[in-house]
Amino acid sequence: MHAIRLHAFGPAENLTYEQIEDPLPGPGQVRITVRAAGVHLLDTALREGMRGGPVAEPAPLPTVPGREVAGVVESLGEGVADVWLGKRVVAHLGFVPGGYAELAVTEAERLHEIPRNLDFAEAVAMIGTDRTAMGILQFADLGPGSVAVIPAAAGGIGTLLVQYAKNAGATVIGLAGGPEKVARVQANGADLAVDYKDPAWLAKVRAHLGGSTATVVFDGVGGDVAREAVALLGPGGKHIVFGWSGQGILDGEPYLVDGVSEQVLGPAMLGKAGGPDPLRTLELRALTEAAAGRLTPAVQRFPLREAAAAHRALETRGTTGKVVLEP
Repeated sequence: MHAIRLHAFGPAENLTYEQIEDPLPGPGQVRITVRAAGVHLLDTALREGMRGGPVAEPAPLPTVPGREVAGVVESLGEGVADVWLGKRVVAHLGFVPGGYAELAVTEAERLHEIPRNLDFAEAVAMIGTDRTAMGILQFADLGPGSVAVIPAAAGGIGTLLVQYAKNAGATVIGLAGGPEKVARVQANGADLAVDYKDPAWLAKVRAHLGGSTATVVFDGVGGDVAREAVALLGPGGKHIVFGWSGQGILDGEPYLVDGVSEQVLGPAMLGKAGGPDPLRTLELRALTEAAAGRLTPAVQRFPLREAAAAHRALETRGTTGKVVLEP
């Protein structure tokens, strides 16, 4: 099979397209013909040899990156029910790499059947990006009267947060970088979409609100954008922090304000999701929302062989929606 391999930690150029041996499913596992593989900002940090947080040690090299796949089950390991053979499925591989490839192996217990109304790339977005969005939304009580400010509103998570907040009856202010992304946010249903690269963006939002204040800021960006967005909050407003991509995932700390900000990734999110497998709980919620047509992910597709270009685009904030590789 063809796959993307990493032989040395470092820049995106270290990702190479190669032919390697097909993986074999072990007991309790299936092998999937991959039709779409998700690319996450965390993948770029893992590519550089990230240590800390959820990653005790970098993956042994050489490695095939990627932790989110969708495709068709083409072979079964010992003990796996025949019902899975030929199914359209999506799975998050956890911290076991192997997704950037034409074939991937994972445990049958990780599989979800893909709803009929989703293609493979959209399913990958829901299992990765939207399970995170579902976790983030646990910390916000959105409804009529809510005013949600969403930096990076053209991104994978931001796109879904805009849709969810609008469905809940909230007023939505979407921030994005550049005219093309701003247009996408507007088309996605935001009440106001503004370019945070415009020095006057904060004044434009205040003028639109007409003296009202924001009730929640969904912040995956950090830095100056977060600082200015938090200034829009009124008394009792919440700053929900789930990343700081604007600073670089390996650099600095998120912008936090005592009594206002709450970091929600990790134990806080999982504890709130509940159930014996909190991540699977969030995945099921995400797929349910998509199957019902209430959430539609935005996807930017790259050929598998162009994984390095996908990483560079993601690192420079040159993408819209969920980044997906297609073999």
